[in-house]
Amino acid sequence: MNRTSESSRNTVIGSNRLRRAALWTCALMLSACAFAAEPVTVIPAPAVDNSKAAGPLQTAVLAGGCFWGVQGVYQHVHGVRKVLSGYAGGDKASAQYETVGSGRTGHAESVQIVFDPQQVSYGELLQIYFSVAHDPTQLNRQGPDSGTQYRSTIFYTDATQKKIADAYIAQLERAKVYDRPIVTTVDANTGFYPAENYHQDFLVNNPHNPYIVMNDLPKVQQLERLFPNVYRDRPVTVYASSAGR
Repeated sequence: MNRTSESSRNTVIGSNRLRRAALWTCALMLSACAFAAEPVTVIPAPAVDNSKAAGPLQTAVLAGGCFWGVQGVYQHVHGVRKVLSGYAGGDKASAQYETVGSGRTGHAESVQIVFDPQQVSYGELLQIYFSVAHDPTQLNRQGPDSGTQYRSTIFYTDATQKKIADAYIAQLERAKVYDRPIVTTVDANTGFYPAENYHQDFLVNNPHNPYIVMNDLPKVQQLERLFPNVYRDRPVTVYASSAGR
């Protein structure tokens, strides 16, 4: 990358960070609740799911708003080996933070979850997704973030994942566990592209960031409260998992 493009990228990143900081300063000064974490909904386990059994590691790709918080939640799930923040739904050429932020690339901020199917099932990951990680009734937004890049989408990697996801959404709709319809889409995973390094482990590395404090730490706390059997206190970080720790 040349110096001009690097300077431009840093300018955009700095602008985005200042914008978010300004939003949160205003929110705190006004004691507003509009930017608080999405409400947590207690939901039943999926009726259709894989049985836990020994086998090769599997991969799930989920989009549910800003990837900082979604990554942070799944880093605390027992049986998860690695979680990457990234982009899915668009092409490789446009998989860059400042470009995805335009909302015109087809990408959604997403996480790629590598997990041990003997320890945690795909359906259990979806139960966390629909109850703690995000609000599946918000269309093209989560909390303070709006745009198609913040949409709710399950990117399935095979026919079994699609079957489980479709059946679970239908089950939750029949049970009427939410006040509004579920807007989550179920799409084929045509490619996942890891986000820039500064986005990885963002929640772990920035626990005092106002955005994290207001929106994402409550999700991790609710994960521990609602799913004590799968909660792990020490998160699996990108660096540690890449180093084989």
